[in-house]
Amino acid sequence: MMSADRAVTAPKIGLINPKSASNVAVILRAAACFGLDEIVYTGKRYEYAKGFQEDTKKLRNSIPLSAVDDIFSNIPKDFVSVAVELTEGACPLPEFAHPEKAFYILGPEDGSIPMACIKKCEHVVYIPTQSSMNLAVTANVVLYDRLAKSNYEKGNDLIKASRDRNNNTSI
Repeated sequence: MMSADRAVTAPKIGLINPKSASNVAVILRAAACFGLDEIVYTGKRYEYAKGFQEDTKKLRNSIPLSAVDDIFSNIPKDFVSVAVELTEGACPLPEFAHPEKAFYILGPEDGSIPMACIKKCEHVVYIPTQSSMNLAVTANVVLYDRLAKSNYEKGNDLIKASRDRNNNTSI
């Protein structure tokens, strides 16, 4: 969430052939937490796997999740494509300056973003880890990194608005 004095365009996420409904449900939760307003995906595997039992907040009803044939034909003209992939020559995420209008592209849980897609992207970043991460975790790390590098909203009002109803702790 950004501070009210700075208008910010919500980033978007494109998923290449995701297979796990649970990963997509966690990405929906991340979208709600980090202010995304749209997720698109390619491929048919997710269509066969989705059950949405993992979408406990029913975010699919408020954040569009759309099947598309081509990720790149769904990137708004003024958005910047950013592939997130463990690939040689990519920029480490801690050193990356996120574009204001970013369209993040993430690959499948059991593969990589196709090289033809990577070549179309304006940026390619990777998260420096000791092993590959889960798709949903990757989306959360990228979106958190974007938030951490921004002029985000702070304070108790945000905490109170963000937490679940069963959490009422204070220090």
